[in-house]
Amino acid sequence: MTPISILLLLLLLFQALTPSISLNISIGTGPGISIGIGTGTPSPSPSPPNSCSCNEPQPSDFPNLKQYYAYLVIQRFKQTITSDPLNITSTWTGFLPCTYKGFYCASPPYSPQTPTIFSIDFNNFHLSAPTLSGFIDNLPDLSLFHANSNFFSGNLPNLTSLPYFYEFDISNNKFSGPFPSTSLLPLSQLTFLDLRYNQFSGTVPSFLFSKDLDVLFLNNNLFGQTLPQNLGNSPVAYLTLANNGFTGTIPASLCNAADTLAEVLFLHNKLSGCLPYQIGLLRIATVFDAGDNLLTGPIPWSFACLQSIEQLNLANNYLYGRVPDVVCRLAKFGHLANFSLSGNYFTSLGISCWPLIKSGELDVRRNCIPGLPEQRTVEECAWFFMKPKFCPLSIHIPCSLHSGHGSDHHDGGDLVRPSPPFRSVPGRRMVEKKRPSPASYVSYSALAKKDN
Repeated sequence: MTPISILLLLLLLFQALTPSISLNISIGTGPGISIGIGTGTPSPSPSPPNSCSCNEPQPSDFPNLKQYYAYLVIQRFKQTITSDPLNITSTWTGFLPCTYKGFYCASPPYSPQTPTIFSIDFNNFHLSAPTLSGFIDNLPDLSLFHANSNFFSGNLPNLTSLPYFYEFDISNNKFSGPFPSTSLLPLSQLTFLDLRYNQFSGTVPSFLFSKDLDVLFLNNNLFGQTLPQNLGNSPVAYLTLANNGFTGTIPASLCNAADTLAEVLFLHNKLSGCLPYQIGLLRIATVFDAGDNLLTGPIPWSFACLQSIEQLNLANNYLYGRVPDVVCRLAKFGHLANFSLSGNYFTSLGISCWPLIKSGELDVRRNCIPGLPEQRTVEECAWFFMKPKFCPLSIHIPCSLHSGHGSDHHDGGDLVRPSPPFRSVPGRRMVEKKRPSPASYVSYSALAKKDN
């Protein structure tokens, strides 16, 4: 055995007895032989190169970049949802935000081939979240947001960065505080605003009534102020201010909306003063409701010009005098189907009014009209008429009446000086059949609260 063989044998025996020592032997074909002894601690294996998580969506997974960004916004909002009894948010997954429940897509004008989130409809979803900030204000092409019957609250986001936004409905939620002026008033495209059934309080900025609105529902809040004098400056078609604490008189400027105002509800506020004759200029109005207020005085004869009116409610006020015959004739020559005057202090009726009581179109219960049942007591009437009266009788009729629609001698018809006939109003709705109930009207339907 050669010396080298003996040496190798000894080294191998030494390593077997001491495993913590590593032996590195290199034998090559060259003249040199290298032998190394180390500590035996194995070197760690190199880590594999870092790679992205396969579960994290990438922009390329989505139809376009806009929908990817919308996905990120929706997922952040989803994390803030505190209650989802209908499991709506379970559909907010995947690479197609346009298929999520409540979200709808369309292409913006500047990019017709790039569909993105255009509108949101959360009506009756019963979702809870502490705020909408960071959600709808981060969807730059959003045009409509409807969220009736949820539990949203907190401060409203600033929506001025949304150039196409024109419909906003947060009715029947948990919002409170003052009118959200900074969020809503700068919106130049806004045409539909529905804040009903919340807890907003204080005053409504008069500037709101100078905006180009079609629908304005503020009913069932806690607003309290005199009605702004520019109330009629907006071309609004459906105006509902009911069930608040508005005070003062009905502004005469309401007639400025004569060509657009179809339905208006003032009922159940604290409005006072005389009925302005300008109400009679609302030529296309089908609903006028000022019941349950503090209004007083006689009914102006100008109301005879409300030839499109179907629902006329002045019940539960302090109105008095004679119910004008020319107004009752609207049931025959116009479209009047429901004329409510109950709970006032009227003392007589025009001839054309009597048949309407029998047909159920006129309600004059709890007045002071001799010979009719269900009237106030003598004491109630005497108490009222002892108080000073300050509203004059307005007999001006600012329109030409239907043939045979003139007033009878009891109403002083010889004093009537009719104005030129109505001009044709484009889009005016002609009623072929009287509607069965107030619930079928847009403004009255706004009074119905859906249970959360």
